[in-house]
Amino acid sequence: MTRRRRATPLPWLGAILALYLTVPVAVFLVRTAGDGRHSLSTPGVVGALTVSVITATISAAVVAVLGVPLAYLLARARGRLAAAVGVAVQLPLALPPLMSGILLVQLVGPYTPLGELFGRRLTDSMAGIVLAQTFVAAPFLVIAARSAFAAIEPAVLDHAATLGHRAAARFWRVALPLAAPGIGAGLLLTWLRAFGEYGATVILAYHPYTLPVYTYVQFSGTGIPATRAATVLGLAVAAAATALGLLPRVRRRPRATLPSPRPPAAAAPTPVAFDVDVTAGTFRVRAAHRSASHRLAILGPSGSGKTLTLRAVAGLAGPGVGPVSYGTRRVDQVACEDRRIGYVPQGDALFGHLTVWHQLRFGADADDRLAAHWLARLHLTGLEDRFPAELSGGQRQRVALAQALARAPELLLLDEPFSALDAPVRSDLRAELRRLQRDAGLSTVLVTHDATEAAHLADEVVVIAGGRVLQAGRLADVFAAPSSMEVAGLVGYRNRGTGRVVAPGRVAIGTVVLDAETAGVVPGEPVHWAVRSEHVTLTVPEGDRRGSGSGVEGVVVDAFGLGTTVSTVVDLGGGAEIELIDPGGDVVAPGTQCRIVVAPGALHLWAAGSPADASPGDGGPGDGGRALSGSVPGPLQ
Repeated sequence: MTRRRRATPLPWLGAILALYLTVPVAVFLVRTAGDGRHSLSTPGVVGALTVSVITATISAAVVAVLGVPLAYLLARARGRLAAAVGVAVQLPLALPPLMSGILLVQLVGPYTPLGELFGRRLTDSMAGIVLAQTFVAAPFLVIAARSAFAAIEPAVLDHAATLGHRAAARFWRVALPLAAPGIGAGLLLTWLRAFGEYGATVILAYHPYTLPVYTYVQFSGTGIPATRAATVLGLAVAAAATALGLLPRVRRRPRATLPSPRPPAAAAPTPVAFDVDVTAGTFRVRAAHRSASHRLAILGPSGSGKTLTLRAVAGLAGPGVGPVSYGTRRVDQVACEDRRIGYVPQGDALFGHLTVWHQLRFGADADDRLAAHWLARLHLTGLEDRFPAELSGGQRQRVALAQALARAPELLLLDEPFSALDAPVRSDLRAELRRLQRDAGLSTVLVTHDATEAAHLADEVVVIAGGRVLQAGRLADVFAAPSSMEVAGLVGYRNRGTGRVVAPGRVAIGTVVLDAETAGVVPGEPVHWAVRSEHVTLTVPEGDRRGSGSGVEGVVVDAFGLGTTVSTVVDLGGGAEIELIDPGGDVVAPGTQCRIVVAPGALHLWAAGSPADASPGDGGPGDGGRALSGSVPGPLQ
């Protein structure tokens, strides 16, 4: 039995308005068809139509030239002045057109200073009609264009800056093409509003007649029959203009002509140094590091300030954030577009109006032969004539990477470039980028929340959370000896918890006691602990697979195969659990009694004192206390 669809009133509600808007037109056309008094030979009607078409076109052109830049500025500006200008621009929409005419006559009337300056010719003239139409019609374009510009992601314009384009070029080559559909719709509304304007026009310029003024004069003189010719013409022109605006926009697809590829020249390593203090809203980031390697990762959770730090390094946060150096070159006072960087932003920041080949050539100093090399190297051959909407997520990321590399950048900045991709695609792109680092000598700064990604693509790591650096140094050192439990979690320690020191060198976790370095902690004090899953092994009474009966007892609560490895979770009692990763092991049934062994020195401890007792050198507030084991890098240089 099929379920009956529940009726909705939405179609009926829409139909009521549609009928109200269309029925009067239909009735007029039916009555006019049976009446011969609508000839175009009616005296004055063609002249009035010509005046309206010419003046509306001039008015729309004036509004386009002045209104589009104004809309762009309003879309990007913030503050009270921008809000006040936005309100002022929309006022003519709220005013009755007659009142708009009264306002204008105070400015351009024949006896005003401006009117005198132009020989009293700004009223009762074509100029007066254009002035009136422009005043009442301009808000339509400004509002539509402002909305279109505001819909452009700021990251897209920032991305254009990282490709070497200054503010004017970003407007003409990025913002204007992307906002073109909205601007076109606003321009159509502006022309139609100017064509139909009556109230302000009749105050400012009664002569020569526009079509609306002519129609009113005819109506006042002889009634409706004399207005039919003008009304038919008005309907025809409005219908034609509207139909023209509804035509589908044909997007030109230029065919790419590829030059012979040229591989990049060997690049000198470019380590990065920064000491930045940058704010976004109420969130503040203070981060400093001097890298010894040309492959750096900034690692942290979502909302930690990673991207803001990278933007400061790129120059997108402005010049006043603090010293930034690329190699031996100080760049914090250099505009972003002059820094010769490649920037791959988080998410999709490609330019929707450009094909793949033109994306690669978009950089202000992009090399066509180098672009052709990266097109082939990143497996994009055959896609050069496609638009971004016609690509998969992995293909778009490859295009963004090739686009950045086509400039032969001194430094490549990557903001979580693979976070939105499926695991297989992410793995392939990560491997490809690692090969590029090796083969092309790329200097990179990678922002990521994935410790595995950082390990693949960096030699040094800066761990950041809450807008501050928790630990920094050689990646191997930070991963082997995290300075706090928070850092341990961020660099991949899945086993973390709280225990208690029961004796020198002994710590209780759940109901078991393990060996650990406890220097400086009085027995009885709580500690935080962490251990890597790979540093824990498991044995069971039946067929001890590792030939050892040592370790502590536990109970298997979960186990599953991961292809080449097995993940097992063991209950240690007292609410404590520990996970281990066993390469080539067997899946052990839940409930099995077992024993686990923690590799010597693999259990890291931190004093679980109050945050107020922790100093920044020891991990700082919220970092999990003072480190008891492992090596902790010294202060930032």
